[in-house]
Amino acid sequence: MFIINYKNYEEISGNDAARLAAIADRIAKKYKVRIAVAPPHHLLSSIKNYSGPVLAQHVDNAKVGSTTGFVIPELLKKSKISGSLINHSEHRIPSKDIAELVERLQKLKMITVVCVKDVAEAAKYAKLNPTYIAIEPPELIGSGKAVSTEKPELITEAVQAVRAAKNSTRLLCGAGIVSGQDVRKAMDLGSKGILVASGIVKAKNWNAIVEEFAKGMLKTRSKR
Repeated sequence: MFIINYKNYEEISGNDAARLAAIADRIAKKYKVRIAVAPPHHLLSSIKNYSGPVLAQHVDNAKVGSTTGFVIPELLKKSKISGSLINHSEHRIPSKDIAELVERLQKLKMITVVCVKDVAEAAKYAKLNPTYIAIEPPELIGSGKAVSTEKPELITEAVQAVRAAKNSTRLLCGAGIVSGQDVRKAMDLGSKGILVASGIVKAKNWNAIVEEFAKGMLKTRSKR
């Protein structure tokens, strides 16, 4: 899994959100790599023609009905959104909400990507059996310094923590990934994919960088 988190970067405002999705869609099909996109909530509808998973950047543990301003799993599902990031380092939520949201999305057969800051959180939330655990040390997010290079032991330890849960959860690696080499390193360490934002969105050539990352995943897969 290769997730592109758009965040709220200016580069994806307006029609550019759909343009990046179209690039990702084409490259995903070309290399047979699963690429998900996570645009801001107000732009979710602009990605309606995307053939891969479209994820919300956040979801609220609020009820259906009189809950103005909240993003509700059940309504995301009805809007054909595939799933959501949960507990991103820029939008942390209480552990009780994480557990309840994972359960709600599971019942809806939606993708759950629980973001964690360290190995202890990876071990804790892997027990919930989310689709993915994405480990991102906050200090490396947007730094251009890849966790796979700066803290490779964090990935290997997180892989072990996720495996210890003995379920279907898989580990994704995020924070500071800016090259295909970073992608290969992360996957060689045991990650099953990547969660990336500025490394894609702020790149000057979206075609080139998305393709580079996809090739990185493909080369790693062929080695195995």
